[in-house]
Amino acid sequence: MTNILPTDKVYFFSISVPYHMCEALYQSPNPAVVLTAENGVRVQVPTSRLRQFIGSNGVNGRFRMVVNAKNKIRSFERIR
Repeated sequence: MTNILPTDKVYFFSISVPYHMCEALYQSPNPAVVLTAENGVRVQVPTSRLRQFIGSNGVNGRFRMVVNAKNKIRSFERIR
């Protein structure tokens, strides 16, 4: 777990993508995807951050992303 600073922004995402759709994370010409956080904010996330969570069922779970004051990702982790 990442230590969250007072200047950080925290976003939560619930993601459920079947395995057959995860191929797009490797083949897409776009290096990022746009996710809608649970609070309704749309956030661009590099596909490399999602690839590490691909399993035999795809990408599933609840995730937390911590972003610093300059909008750089400090952490992206599965919390459930």
